[in-house]
Amino acid sequence: MRSPVKRGVIVTSLVVLLGTGVFWWGTDGFTALTAETARRVEILRSPRPVPNVTLEDQDGNIFKLQDYQGKLLAVDFIFTRCTTLCRSMGMIFKQIRDLIPEKSLGRDFMLISISFDPDHDDPASLKKYGQAYGADGEIWRIARVPDKAELKALLEAFGIIVIPDEFGGFEHNTALHLVGRDGKLRLISDIDKAVPFAEEVVALL
Repeated sequence: MRSPVKRGVIVTSLVVLLGTGVFWWGTDGFTALTAETARRVEILRSPRPVPNVTLEDQDGNIFKLQDYQGKLLAVDFIFTRCTTLCRSMGMIFKQIRDLIPEKSLGRDFMLISISFDPDHDDPASLKKYGQAYGADGEIWRIARVPDKAELKALLEAFGIIVIPDEFGGFEHNTALHLVGRDGKLRLISDIDKAVPFAEEVVALL
């Protein structure tokens, strides 16, 4: 007959094992420990369609996001008055572009930086931002979504949170996004993962 101490140890062990199993199941094997991680895991498993919004680029050209279908598309979100993260994103996107084989640029792979501040980011502001990083307006466009409802839907699809700050700017999250040839968001990566992101693009090419 087991002693009360032994029975207690056995019961405790079973509770711990059961709790660990539930936690493992509930977090996809410890991979979805945050909402952001869970979102990224879900995108990998089930790529998400993105809305076919209308954009205006740094040259004043009007186009649709769906125009990129058939190509891989790197996407980031910025506002040109930003002096911190968005400046880093410009350098990171330049690095990604430079890591892609030249023969694929424009034909199989393109980049777009989308402003979430259409009230301030007119084509002239977008062009100035693009010129600072070598965005040519063809392979790499800087654009805005003039329609506020379309912009809201686009930010929600990509999981971008934008909060006005006390200085007239914005607090926002940022990431590297890859839209597949089918127009679906298929990969979200940290901004310090430019090289692995480019390697993923090359593998898909």
